[in-house]
Amino acid sequence: MSAEKLELRSGGKVLVEQLIINAVDSIFCVPGESFLEILDALYDKKHVINLYNARHEAGAANMAEAYGKVTGKPGIAIVTRGPGACHASIGIHVAHQDSTPMILLVGQVSQNVMDRESFQEIDYNAMFGKTAKWVAEIKCVERIPEYVSRAFKIASSGRPGPVVLSLPEDILESKCRINDYPKYRKVEPKITTADLNLIEALLKKAKKPLVLLGGSGWTPEARTSIGKFANKFSLPVITSFRRQDLINNRLENFVGTLGTSVSPVLLNRVKESDLIFVLGARLSDMSTQNFSLFDPFNNDQKIIQVYPDANEMSIFFNIELGIISGVSNLVERLLAHDWKFYNPVWKNWLRLLSLEYQEDVQTFYRKEKLNLSSVFEFLDSAISDNSIITLDAGNHTGWPQRYLKYGNFRRQISSTCGAMGYSLPAAIASSLIHPDRLVISFVGDGGFMMSGLELSTAIQYGLKPIIIIFNNGTYGTIRMHQEKEHPFRVIGTDLKNPDFVNLAISLGAFAEKVSSTEEFIKSFKRAIDSKKAAVLELITDPEIISSRTTIKGLQNKNRF
Repeated sequence: MSAEKLELRSGGKVLVEQLIINAVDSIFCVPGESFLEILDALYDKKHVINLYNARHEAGAANMAEAYGKVTGKPGIAIVTRGPGACHASIGIHVAHQDSTPMILLVGQVSQNVMDRESFQEIDYNAMFGKTAKWVAEIKCVERIPEYVSRAFKIASSGRPGPVVLSLPEDILESKCRINDYPKYRKVEPKITTADLNLIEALLKKAKKPLVLLGGSGWTPEARTSIGKFANKFSLPVITSFRRQDLINNRLENFVGTLGTSVSPVLLNRVKESDLIFVLGARLSDMSTQNFSLFDPFNNDQKIIQVYPDANEMSIFFNIELGIISGVSNLVERLLAHDWKFYNPVWKNWLRLLSLEYQEDVQTFYRKEKLNLSSVFEFLDSAISDNSIITLDAGNHTGWPQRYLKYGNFRRQISSTCGAMGYSLPAAIASSLIHPDRLVISFVGDGGFMMSGLELSTAIQYGLKPIIIIFNNGTYGTIRMHQEKEHPFRVIGTDLKNPDFVNLAISLGAFAEKVSSTEEFIKSFKRAIDSKKAAVLELITDPEIISSRTTIKGLQNKNRF
């Protein structure tokens, strides 16, 4: 359409309508005067885009990041200049390390006062340049559609990640007549028949193969298909750190997960494997025991790595075969390919690993009143298979990672970069996307203190997540490392906590304190029946510092 016939629109309105073209239905924010034009444009589009105001920009950014994880589409956050961008930077860090599609829109000072250290002015290229896939400042109102379309494409394509767009206030206020860009298309490399033949040649020779799943971009169809592929050929499957929901954990083929609180037996089996088939994972330090799990000089162990970005192929290990492909296309082709191999030895290998996994997740009974393995045995059977579990950072996550079963529908939404304060915002985003599904947030007392007031965001929007706080009065993970590295020299890790129950009730939530296994079962049922956001405070023993060790055990180990 010619420019004369186009509507005269503000930059803020152009931006909002470009977001609508790209199927945005939710935006997370803390309102700021630097983007008033966007807020005003959103007022007329309330029937299309839901705007959710968080209590802190870190919460808004983490909500947007979690939205990207749950939906596979870029999550959108808008924050104001300076302090707002600084607070939101944690969400960019999470999205970067977790390979999550996300777009952060940041207000900026007007161009006529730039480079004078104006009020709340920051150079966002310098600030986000190493953590975002792309950082750009829009300096021409007519180019807003171009920049927004490009932001969606970059955030979604290859290895997904965050994009930051800086929006000068005068650009948002300026008016123009400009055509919109069409909806973006995700660019994803595809595996070839030649690649499949190379995979087949290596699989034929393997006696103890192991499939390792990880990364982002997995569709529900891909999660189902990888289970069918593994089952067809009796292949044992493990997942990288906090990616347990990439395959149905109830299948015989699922034999464990890497990361923190890993079974020592599983780690030995990984080292024993003669072929590691890596699908979508970067082989980061968290999944490879600080890059020590695979020996780059072991010629008896081959590694096939399939990843959507050549620049992210592992440089720390000796990759026998590297293939550039998106995971959805990859799994579809794996299932459809006419494989010419069958190795009956794999069944025995799978049976062994499966048995060891089942032994590792057996409930153990000790004398403490609140037995967390029993708590999670109850939860695993009590909650539906389409529940969403969100995890924070900390040793307490070892329990839901070890004892809950995940899969295509029971999702595990968590941060692989260890950001405290993530779980509750992630639970809010998950509840907004799926209000009909049970959402449970697991968080330590330290993590809850970082984002706990976002509970009022859940209350405001009528959400019903259940937040389970592990209260042991300490920063448990750091306490554990202190005892390992500097035994009996504890400093800086003790916490004096508020009354979490009364705090939650004052915000409008259901809340109860729990100190025994029996109390938990009753309280959890009451939390469900309350039909509103709920907080269960678990009084846990700091002595039981993780799901696999105790403080006394660490101290005794260091004595000798």
